[in-house]
Amino acid sequence: MYKEALRPVWAEINLTDLEYNIDRILEKIGDSELIGVIKADAYGHGAIKYAQILQKKGCKTFAIATLHEAIQLREAGFKEDIIMLGLVPDMYADTVVKYDIIPAVDDSENVKAFDEEAHRQGKVCKVIIVCDTGMGRIGYQADDIPTAVTDIKKINELPNTKIVGIFSHMSTADAYDKTYSHGQEEKFNKLCAAIEEAGVRLPMKTLANSASIMELPTVHFDACRAGIILYGLYPSNEVDRKQLDLKPVMSVKANIVHLKEVGVGFSVGYGRKFISERPSKIATLALGYADGYPRPYSKFGKVIVNGVVCPIAGNICMDQCMVDVTDVPEVHVGDEVIVMGSDGVNEVSADYIAEMTGTINYEITCAFGQRLPKVYVRK
Repeated sequence: MYKEALRPVWAEINLTDLEYNIDRILEKIGDSELIGVIKADAYGHGAIKYAQILQKKGCKTFAIATLHEAIQLREAGFKEDIIMLGLVPDMYADTVVKYDIIPAVDDSENVKAFDEEAHRQGKVCKVIIVCDTGMGRIGYQADDIPTAVTDIKKINELPNTKIVGIFSHMSTADAYDKTYSHGQEEKFNKLCAAIEEAGVRLPMKTLANSASIMELPTVHFDACRAGIILYGLYPSNEVDRKQLDLKPVMSVKANIVHLKEVGVGFSVGYGRKFISERPSKIATLALGYADGYPRPYSKFGKVIVNGVVCPIAGNICMDQCMVDVTDVPEVHVGDEVIVMGSDGVNEVSADYIAEMTGTINYEITCAFGQRLPKVYVRK
């Protein structure tokens, strides 16, 4: 039990495994620069700690999704480049310039707001061009090269603005069939060539996400954006895991806070979804769906108690859940329970929880990271 967590449940972040993953990624990308994608509080793992480890490993650029995330890094003392992966409305130009954030841009009128603010603050605003090669989210349309080039040239002429590069995002790189991904690569290359032929320098080209890092070396370019693989998880079940050996960094653990023996016919939880069919032992954990433990997982849920895999009993509540520990020979209040992770023999993975609840591993770790205290370990 970690007293400093102030709760008998916590997310345990293994920094040794994090460093192992970073080393494997660096080997994979070779001469390309590593961009650490640490948005959403590093997918629930803690952005500040991740930034510290990435910094130690030589990472010079972080990628985030919100201004709050960028400000958090700056206020923690990080001087590295910070790329904003989403668009920033004009009204936040003062914040972008003040904190030296690199916004993704796809409209010269939007960039004019940053440029004017940079002039007021006596600074230069770095921006990164974003183009849409097939994700359908944000960016200049790569299929309309003349329009994109014309507008990017306007950005390039702004006196207090510096274009530092261009990026796009792969939408199906984690699929077994890479046909669409190769099409995105082709569109990206054509647009970049047209921009450069128009006299605009693109110092950094970045297209590769986690799946591309693993399986598409031709899109590694100047920099690769490592996201889910930093956390020891794979982008999908269709990628070739032999391409990159990873170790999950996050485990979720809890201590039993209550234990009772009940007879046959005893009901547990909202809706009486569990009714004992034998004399049973029921343990309570101080973990619920407000902590990221998905309520739809209730009927599939399992945890590891003293080396024994045990089922969730009844519906997961907002702040608590119950476990049937009848088959655990020796069980006591205070015993450590593995909610997500491994004891070396048994495992409950983020992938399993995701599969049982119809989502992806990304969402599972992000959700656990929102309210659970984080404990950083080396082992």
